[in-house]
Amino acid sequence: MNHVFYPKLLSVLKQGYSKKQLSKDLFAGIIVGIVALPLAIAFAVASGVSPEKGLITAIVAGLLISLLGGSRVQIGGPTGAFIVIVYGIVQSYGLDGLIISTILAGIILVAFGLLKLGSLLKFIPHPLIVGFTSGIALVIFTTQIKDALGLHITDMPSEFIEKWGTYFSHLGETSLVAVGITLATILISVYFKKITTKIPGSFVAIILVTLVVQIFSLPVSTIESVFGDIPKSFSLTFPNIDFQQLHIYLAPALTIALLGGIESLLSAVVSDGMIGANHRSNTELVAQGIANIITPFFGGIPATGAIARTATNVKNGGRTPVAGVVHAITLLFIMLFFGQWAKLIPMSCLAGILIVVSYNMSEWRSFVNILKGSAFDILILLVTFLLTVLVDLTFAIQIGIVLSALLFMKRMADAGAQPGFEVDSDVLENYSGLPNEIGIYEISGPFFFASAKQYSSTLKSIGIKSKVLIIRMRHVPFIDSTGMHNLKDVVKEVQHVGTKVILSGVQPNVMKELEKSRFFDLFDRTNVFPAFDQALNQATQLLEEINKTASSHH
Repeated sequence: MNHVFYPKLLSVLKQGYSKKQLSKDLFAGIIVGIVALPLAIAFAVASGVSPEKGLITAIVAGLLISLLGGSRVQIGGPTGAFIVIVYGIVQSYGLDGLIISTILAGIILVAFGLLKLGSLLKFIPHPLIVGFTSGIALVIFTTQIKDALGLHITDMPSEFIEKWGTYFSHLGETSLVAVGITLATILISVYFKKITTKIPGSFVAIILVTLVVQIFSLPVSTIESVFGDIPKSFSLTFPNIDFQQLHIYLAPALTIALLGGIESLLSAVVSDGMIGANHRSNTELVAQGIANIITPFFGGIPATGAIARTATNVKNGGRTPVAGVVHAITLLFIMLFFGQWAKLIPMSCLAGILIVVSYNMSEWRSFVNILKGSAFDILILLVTFLLTVLVDLTFAIQIGIVLSALLFMKRMADAGAQPGFEVDSDVLENYSGLPNEIGIYEISGPFFFASAKQYSSTLKSIGIKSKVLIIRMRHVPFIDSTGMHNLKDVVKEVQHVGTKVILSGVQPNVMKELEKSRFFDLFDRTNVFPAFDQALNQATQLLEEINKTASSHH
């Protein structure tokens, strides 16, 4: 299927849809709807808009993304990554400005999809993604301190350092009740999965904490005291668009589109790995675009694929877009019939949920891993991280991409200056006499963010079909952390299905990077050979052992 736009739902229905799968999708959809409830409200409140806007986004955009999207299991809705951008746009341009920026972002996303740029967004380097994700996580954590401590500060500064200054100067006004609620929420959210993974901890936390606050009428601010009632209805809203002023919204719109595109495709790739499927990246972008064009008219905020909710969907048995549709309908029912109780949720309880979200978003393990890697990757990581936290996300992404491109040029120039590294000139490149169970894949050129995706998908498809896979790396002058991230993923997946992997002709500086990134924690070092003929001997031996074991079992 080489259409630019062909929703997965159509493919699923064409292949035939069983009752058994329907019941699994129904269950997964209801669970994800329950997971999405506290998050949708918390993301809206943290973004500086009223709580129902988060629910509307999860319902309308969630429905459209599942109906039209290119992934079987993607769940769409408001996400943590957008809190920082949305808050900034609302502060600078007001609600109308947010609606216009979101609609423009939707149009840009549709254009990305129709121009088949889905594959290009995968070229964003790994350190850049980790840099801005960790930065956003720290910013979200920072914005939640006020509610977590129950401080009543009327005018909060928007800058990161000034915010912390304000917090420290108001520490004396901390409400112990608010701190207790925040801590209780965090503990329930994190540890409830030890009791059952079927019901999300954050949902249990919200219900228990809200009940306790109501029964003992504890003195804390709630959604109602800050925002008033949560409306039970949808209405169409049309912003006042001044066409002379449209250009001001292009920068925020482009940030929403880029971040939304990257986050959705990242989520689709992660879920592909979980269910062993392939998403259609251009269809996914068009669907995300349509969702962002339509949702603002109902009063929603930007939406994208949500990694945590998508993973929850997969873990609970969702395997088709029907689960995503059920998740949207579940939220609609909750909003219509239980909305009047949602307003009783304490603000410090939402702060607790968002602190857990920011911890999970922070990717601190990846952050620490990249810091052990090459100087280039560390530079991209730290620059994007610091700009996200201290300046703003739009600027951070722009500078990060320019920096990645410049460093790539420098690396290519350095790689071109290295003498060739060739051991196997006497082996004629003829693989025809080899057994079919031995797969050979040669990577030629740098294994870096622009080629990593392509290399790893080919490697995966060869590796899964073979019993032994030889990866020839004699022509790889360098590997960056995106390449490393993808190589590790492929080796894990291929070894998981029982294929043995052998590396051949690894250059000294690539070997150094492999050691630094702890690649040999998951890979047997004795299967790395300087020359191809040695690798081939080892492969033949391994194949004989595998076949012997298999025949003795029969």
